[in-house]
Amino acid sequence: MSSLAADLRWLRALAGPEFRRADTLRDERGAEGDQKLERWLRDAAGWLPVQSESARSIAALNAAITALPLRDTSDEALTQQLSGAMTALRADANDAAALARALGAVGEAARRKLGLWPHPVQFAGARLLITGRLAEMRTGEGKTLVAALAATVMAASGARVHVVSTNDYLAERDSEEMRPLFELFGLTGSFVKGGMEPHERRAAYRHAVCYVSGKELVFDYLKDRLAGHGLLPGRVAGVRGFVRGDAPEPLIPALHFAIVDEADSVLIDEARTPMILSQEAEGIHEPVLLAWAIGAARGLQEGEHFALKRANREVELKPGTLDACPPLPGGIRPVWRARPWREQLLRQALTALHFYERDQHYILAPGEKPEEGLKVQIVDESTGRVMADRSWEQGLHQLIEAKEGVKLTAGRDTLARMTFQRFFRRYYLLAGLTGTAAEAARELWATYRLRVRRLPTNKPIARRELPAACFANASTKWQAVADDAIAAAARGQAVLVGTRSVEASEAVAAVFAERGVDVVVLNARQDAEEAAVVAAAGISGRITVATNMAGRGTDIKPDPAALAAGGLHVILTEYHESPRVDRQLFGRSGRQGQPGSVRALVAADDPLFKTLPAPLRAALAQGQGLPLAVRIAQAAAERRAWQMRKQTLRQDRELHRIIGIAGTTT
Repeated sequence: MSSLAADLRWLRALAGPEFRRADTLRDERGAEGDQKLERWLRDAAGWLPVQSESARSIAALNAAITALPLRDTSDEALTQQLSGAMTALRADANDAAALARALGAVGEAARRKLGLWPHPVQFAGARLLITGRLAEMRTGEGKTLVAALAATVMAASGARVHVVSTNDYLAERDSEEMRPLFELFGLTGSFVKGGMEPHERRAAYRHAVCYVSGKELVFDYLKDRLAGHGLLPGRVAGVRGFVRGDAPEPLIPALHFAIVDEADSVLIDEARTPMILSQEAEGIHEPVLLAWAIGAARGLQEGEHFALKRANREVELKPGTLDACPPLPGGIRPVWRARPWREQLLRQALTALHFYERDQHYILAPGEKPEEGLKVQIVDESTGRVMADRSWEQGLHQLIEAKEGVKLTAGRDTLARMTFQRFFRRYYLLAGLTGTAAEAARELWATYRLRVRRLPTNKPIARRELPAACFANASTKWQAVADDAIAAAARGQAVLVGTRSVEASEAVAAVFAERGVDVVVLNARQDAEEAAVVAAAGISGRITVATNMAGRGTDIKPDPAALAAGGLHVILTEYHESPRVDRQLFGRSGRQGQPGSVRALVAADDPLFKTLPAPLRAALAQGQGLPLAVRIAQAAAERRAWQMRKQTLRQDRELHRIIGIAGTTT
């Protein structure tokens, strides 16, 4: 298969009639037309309801594949069958019989090399990916194999394929597991993870299929931009590189086809803030100035001196607030004598105090060297993982360090920035997989031109959803959670307690400890032990407390004793801002027709409910009106989050436009 030339006719046909290639040396899609009317007409299609793949269509594809003479063919014959199917698809992108032959060949290869024969829903999922759609498959349906099937077929056409994971661990794991499948057809697989050198990354991206996390991928793209790749027309860049003779190749040679695993997590939840490439710099925030700002902010009163807009993490200063602050320390730069600069610094200090909480948005962890002491490390709100070597910008990180009284790190200057929204639209063809996408279907279409398609489960769901309960406060809730978990474990079930923050996971773990019950805790402090913790979480009678389990991307497999007792019992202890994340957590239980049970045990003082009207909060404290409160609070939170993401994209477009104008005039 390695002898196949990079013939992209099929890929370009799948990309649609409006496809246009960017005029750069890197092979990628050009920007979509920016006319408002044109954009509005295209966005209108996002209002269409999400469609489900019909049982008839799934059965027809499976019948076409199982009718093929696959079991008795040689590996070489499978390779020839895939090659012939690719030739037919280049001539006619809609040749259903050819696509069935291609999927059949790859499915048989999976059986031989991985011991996995895809079930009908998996074949249907791979077909959706190949045609550039987002397949909504329930948790536990085998999405890793589905992505590998589609990646193999597309790589066989000569396209470069990126399988985008939520983290480095999954990228490396899935690449290693699926490599034998690629190799049967003469294709190569690789992965990119944090800590790799530029030459290692450059080599990895040149394999037929590369597994990589979304953050690593965007940062590598930004590094290429800093090196000048993709900024000039292709012929101009080519001539300049020929004349200079020293221009290195880009890290990422092409953006042909991407399959985004856990697509809603990557494309929606992680798209709230732009990716920023920065370098250490002296900065303009002196330590004494940061200490002044935090001290002044602590002395101000909400309502009298400032107002907090919690929905958008914004601070509004009242008139005369600066006059209530202590005088500036001596020896600082003259710029801070100006009121606008001091007001901005004070707003950042108030943001650090009121919007960023320890053990929720960040943790304090020991540095690599003893003399470094404790360091502020950011926790990814979507996955519960520590984001090593990441920092907040505009002095916010240093203000949080000053707030916590730890050693201040150097400031950072922004070198390049890009949103996930703008980056992923540069692929010729984009596809995705997730267990929960229907709620975000309109945004996925408007932002990424991704159409969501539901797939049924391979086997009927046997999971039981037990009645939810709301308690007056968190302390009462944790006692109820412990009661429910201990009872389920006593029956022999495996138990997963899902929390939203490090602080919450440790609070409920303390309640178990008071009762003399051993539990295993998985949060940002135990990232390194994640695989071992998750592997053991299905043991009968085991209680596991996990922060943001929805972003972990690893299966919990109940053992036979746990299955006999009722399977995995999942307890949701706090509703998330999006019902998608709640469904992901519940989806950990009852996979592939297995037994399981789920229950929500929450409190009226949970953060999600703080924006609700007082009468509704009072009713919640009495254990009433929970379903209505959840619907109202989540709908409002999702609207705010989408507005924030749209604002981020607008700012990114505007910055890109300004930089482009500046670049053409210098």
